[in-house]
Amino acid sequence: MKKHFYEMTYILNPVLDEDKFSEVVSHVNKLIEDNDGEIVDVDEWGVKKLAYDIDKKSTGFYVNMYFKAPGETIDVVERNMRIHDDIMRYLTLKYDAKMMRHYTLAQKGELPALYEETEEESDEDE
Repeated sequence: MKKHFYEMTYILNPVLDEDKFSEVVSHVNKLIEDNDGEIVDVDEWGVKKLAYDIDKKSTGFYVNMYFKAPGETIDVVERNMRIHDDIMRYLTLKYDAKMMRHYTLAQKGELPALYEETEEESDEDE
């Protein structure tokens, strides 16, 4: 069974305590692993302001993760996330070759600069 590379970001209810945040993150990780997935990286961003209110809440606890899994795993995980009371939103991205190259370069710290100001341009501004 072919495994694809995914990035998933989800937002948890901000009123939970630290133990409950960890419990939900562990639950999502276990769901992926139990369905033939392999966790690559999990990054808890913490409580951040939302762009718009969700269920009358203006903040949420963000979790970003990368994993490898077969496509069927996504259906199972997203179905569980949809019915979980503490998960407010989620987004799953399947990486293509270009996204994988960018991720690999970012991990190595070798992303190219998109724009570097030359000395000539900085002189014109003065």
